Amino acid sequence: MGAITEKKYTFKDFTSDQEVRWCPGCDDYVILRAMQKALPEMGVKRENVVFISGIGCSSRFPYYINSYGMHTIHGRAAAISSGVKLANPDLSVWMITGDGDSLAIGGNHFIHVLRRNLDLNIILFNNEIYGLTKGQFSPTSLIGQKTKSSPFGNTQPPFHPGELALGARARFFARMGGNTPKEMTQLFIEAEKFKGTSLIEILQNCVIFNDGCFTKYTDKVVRADKQIFLEHGKPMIFGKEKDKGIVLNGLKLKTVTIGENGITQEDLLVHDAKCEDNTLHQMLVKMEYPLATGIIRSFEDDTFEDREQQLTDEVQKTSKFSKVDDLFFSGETYEVS
Repeated sequence: MGAITEKKYTFKDFTSDQEVRWCPGCDDYVILRAMQKALPEMGVKRENVVFISGIGCSSRFPYYINSYGMHTIHGRAAAISSGVKLANPDLSVWMITGDGDSLAIGGNHFIHVLRRNLDLNIILFNNEIYGLTKGQFSPTSLIGQKTKSSPFGNTQPPFHPGELALGARARFFARMGGNTPKEMTQLFIEAEKFKGTSLIEILQNCVIFNDGCFTKYTDKVVRADKQIFLEHGKPMIFGKEKDKGIVLNGLKLKTVTIGENGITQEDLLVHDAKCEDNTLHQMLVKMEYPLATGIIRSFEDDTFEDREQQLTDEVQKTSKFSKVDDLFFSGETYEVS
């Protein structure tokens, strides 16, 4: 009998038979295809992949991936994802969520899953609006933004997901425009490799209720000059001509042009995504020009599962109990007749 070979997947293996129902032109289609292309490259069996979502346009995602999945309730994707991962640690768990789902009703679960550092992956579709419920302002909507629920302008300051995530001690944070499938595919693969909670914020355009919200960064005409794609260990260079870069000027990041005022490539900051100190990562997520994309932080740390297992092993070594009955019949007991 010949050796059993591992099945080689293609994106078609992860494409379900469900009709994809998003608005024409929505970036969600790009994200879905990027994920379907990334999954075969992850080396994970299809039956070991599960997608968990909350409520929102993005939360239809599990229907469109040919694997296991759960469409749960508003804001609770993080709680369900945590339970699934702890119940079956061998699964590759992907949490699909939006800025309303995770940063409003689900905000508490969101920050605590990052703090705990469970070994799962989160994709945050950020379109700065509630799309499924027809255009109310969300926790990432800008001050002054006119929406169905703020016709005279939003008065509430927005969350910046990167700042919130790093404040919650996220070990892995990446950001990418919703119209960059090639880079997005690679980010998904890198997130799966990371041991711990990975968070990828996708700047996702809502063509109906918030069209063009990220155009100043993501439009193909300006993208090279308005974004910097960060890579660990490489100089912070950007621009169509690759002639611009980032230096540290006191306590602030500064954009410079190579060749002006004696600036050379050697003067530029080199990206260190793996540094435990997240000070530079915080500065990068706050930077508006250029907008930092790619993997901003990727610090390997003990996971929640690691710490729980270490504690269990230590307790078992010294415990006088070897089975549950030993615990039940220890100390004071009462007999009811």
